Amino acid sequence: MATMNVSLPDDLVEFVKGETADGGYGNQSDVVRDGLRLLREQKQKRVVLMRLLEEGRAAAAAGRTKPLTTALLRDVAERGRERAKNRRRPT
Repeated sequence: MATMNVSLPDDLVEFVKGETADGGYGNQSDVVRDGLRLLREQKQKRVVLMRLLEEGRAAAAAGRTKPLTTALLRDVAERGRERAKNRRRPT
């Protein structure tokens, strides 16, 4: 594993120290690695979200969307409740 030196502002240094002191992490490197993993995951999610947003815009521009009505919202909510109920059932 490569070594990298980073400079942190005092508030982040204290945060890292606190995370290791309370037993949540074994050492400071574990805290930084976990933070970077979360940042990477967040960035990946943002890329997917932007792609889906662009697909939605293209669908709207091509006329492949439905108008947002109360009936449509009720239908979406009902399908969501049904999916949630099905996920809670034991297998």
